Amino acid sequence: MNDAYVDKVLIVEGKSDKNKVMSIIKEPLDIICTNGTISHSKLDEWIDLLEDKDIYILVDADESGEKLRKLFKREFPNAEHLYIDRMYREVATAPVQHLATVLLGANIDVHKEFLEMGL
Repeated sequence: MNDAYVDKVLIVEGKSDKNKVMSIIKEPLDIICTNGTISHSKLDEWIDLLEDKDIYILVDADESGEKLRKLFKREFPNAEHLYIDRMYREVATAPVQHLATVLLGANIDVHKEFLEMGL
């Protein structure tokens, strides 16, 4: 995470998800990866680190993503869950225009050229 204070945190599954989202967003936002799973000790660390931040969850529309989402709903009940269309299955393979629309819907500022792109 960044040294400068950022009040929004996006949790994604993998590095390719993080890289794709980083290219789309326009505002300061910490993006952290679960790498598909998360240990209890890491989760406890995140709970302490993220307690005063706006948390957004963006995971794949598959079984492992749903397991993570269920865990985060329990541990971060105030987090906002962002959903990609199930037809794309993975954040990393979803079209940038679709991701930009999902992020904008959560009041996350995105580069407008991604909204103007066709599917």
